[in-house]
Amino acid sequence: MSAILTQPAPIRTEVAAMWRLSWPVLVGQLASVGMGVADVAMTGHVSASELAAVSLGASVWSIILVTVMGTMMAINTVVAHETGAGQFGRIPHVVRQGLWMGLGVGLVACLAANLSTLVFDHIGLTPDVAANASMFVHAISIGMPAFACYRALYGYTASINQTKPVMVIAVCGLLFNIFVNWLLVFGNWGMPKLGGVGCAVATGICLWLMLGAMLAWIRIAPAYRQTYPFTQWEWPNWPEIGSMLRLGLPIGVTYLAEVSAFGAVSLMIARFGVVQVSASQIALNFSSLVFMVPLSFGIGLMTRVGHALGEGNAVRARFVAWVGVGMSLAFALLSAALIAVFRWEIARAYTSDPAVQELCAHLLLFAALFQLSDATQVATSSAIRGYKVTRQPMQIQLLAFWGFAMPLGYVLGLAPEWFAWSPAAPMGAAGFWIGLVLGLTVAAVLLTWSLQHLSRTRAQA
Repeated sequence: MSAILTQPAPIRTEVAAMWRLSWPVLVGQLASVGMGVADVAMTGHVSASELAAVSLGASVWSIILVTVMGTMMAINTVVAHETGAGQFGRIPHVVRQGLWMGLGVGLVACLAANLSTLVFDHIGLTPDVAANASMFVHAISIGMPAFACYRALYGYTASINQTKPVMVIAVCGLLFNIFVNWLLVFGNWGMPKLGGVGCAVATGICLWLMLGAMLAWIRIAPAYRQTYPFTQWEWPNWPEIGSMLRLGLPIGVTYLAEVSAFGAVSLMIARFGVVQVSASQIALNFSSLVFMVPLSFGIGLMTRVGHALGEGNAVRARFVAWVGVGMSLAFALLSAALIAVFRWEIARAYTSDPAVQELCAHLLLFAALFQLSDATQVATSSAIRGYKVTRQPMQIQLLAFWGFAMPLGYVLGLAPEWFAWSPAAPMGAAGFWIGLVLGLTVAAVLLTWSLQHLSRTRAQA
């Protein structure tokens, strides 16, 4: 019997299982990120000034949003382990406490988003761009509590292998967001012409509607009856919430380390003018869209590893982890080639400004270059989280991005006179992107080593 339990499935079987779990998550993630892509793309056809404001506002917003998303991933890991162990009676309690945790995290994040707009007054922006960027963040922050609670339910449904609602709700949300953007950005059908702020209003409303749709789906669908979380009222259990926060906050900080580095690049590039910040933000925006594919594999990977460990099968967990990493790398090779070949078409889809198009096409070459390391680091870190190990990936990401990427990007991008080895002239956006490539590479190498050591130790034990 023990030989059967430790024998991993054939690679083809595991790839098929991972794909069945991940592809609805992928569609849902692409649709969610598509909201940000639609915001930037639609305002790019209003004016370069509006695009710069939305780009900067979205940079700050996305830092907070992704940090919340990472923090709420604790629900994924806990529910996956309970599912693998067959402890279905504990799952409703975990979900209820996860929703309390989401409400608190969402309110704190809403406050942080509004306070973060103070930075726009101190980075050399023109008054109109600073004002519009602040208004964008103020408007969109109304959706943050809904987003945090939605991610709690997202983690629950994905970890019991019910990923279809994630896909359907996100696609419907994207369609709603695009339609309301069309109304409010351009003032169609007699609606006020709000420009970039219209995108923020549409997204904030959409996040609340998505939460309502997820609650309704869980209430109606038969698949949730065994673990239905709303059969009783339950006040916050602070030790339980504290335990999930100890698991989730390092994941949130891990996401913060990477996304804040990308966001800081946008803010520091702002001094070079509208063209540089717009081109860089377009390249970052498209990169975040492509990133959703390995991230979706990572969510599926975390669930599959958690199920295997919940069953007590560390050998299968190790096998699942490396199959997931291989799937992410295979996609990365394809995406790198496509970005390099179609970089001009991508730039033209976002903006009609020739100067922005030219610089964006150049920066997309760097985006193509870091596809392999980016896919590797997200897959390996997700697998490690499946083991309920979250602090080590956090430490590695902080080191990679704020110990390597940002210092190098600062030196190359800004060429400070006080540093002896600065280039003769600032490289601007290109210098910062070189730093980001290095940071992702360092993270990929260290996380691969960490997963190898962790999975082998657990399997041998």
